[in-house]
Amino acid sequence: MTNFIHRGATAAALAIAAIGALPLLGGCATNDRPERVDPERLSEQQRAFWSNLQDLCGKAFEGRVVEDTTGNPDFTFRPMIMHVRTCEEGRILIPFHVAEDRSRTWVITQTRGGLRLKHDHRMPDGSEDETTQYGGDTRGPGEPTKQEFHADRFTAQLIPAASTNIWTVEVIPGRTFAYALRREGTDRRFRVEFDLTMPVAAPPAPWGHD
Repeated sequence: MTNFIHRGATAAALAIAAIGALPLLGGCATNDRPERVDPERLSEQQRAFWSNLQDLCGKAFEGRVVEDTTGNPDFTFRPMIMHVRTCEEGRILIPFHVAEDRSRTWVITQTRGGLRLKHDHRMPDGSEDETTQYGGDTRGPGEPTKQEFHADRFTAQLIPAASTNIWTVEVIPGRTFAYALRREGTDRRFRVEFDLTMPVAAPPAPWGHD
């Protein structure tokens, strides 16, 4: 997430890869529709994980940072809400709001090789941030409640320091949704958890997704 930090300023944005640089960066344009993928190509674990995400469609939840070794102040004592806002064939969009900052959206898509996580960062006018579309792909079947996404080539070119980033998304049905980042070979860690037992009102649309 670190680059998944405060939007308003590019530097702030570089804060959750940059958390890893930590940025919550994505790699391909989030508005692009994914290629049609036969769900049967996914592992049994990935199909179960996808189903767990779909069960949250339309719901929003409050969260809190439970680990952050970056010392970045952007997430300190600020209200956080994740909203599983868009569920469509092969793609799920999850805006992540930090107080009034609506710049971040996690985009999870099905690919021919598994699942992909991208970070869509926008400016208040809806245009793309300079640091956006970073993320990565799964490299194995994963678990029904957890998938890991390894930084892709696009991310390594956009944010060289984030080339060893691994993002984790967890869904423990009825309990917790978590987003985490670790950078291999370093002590950079970031994790935010959301309480699935207490849904909240859906927030406004993220910037650029009205």
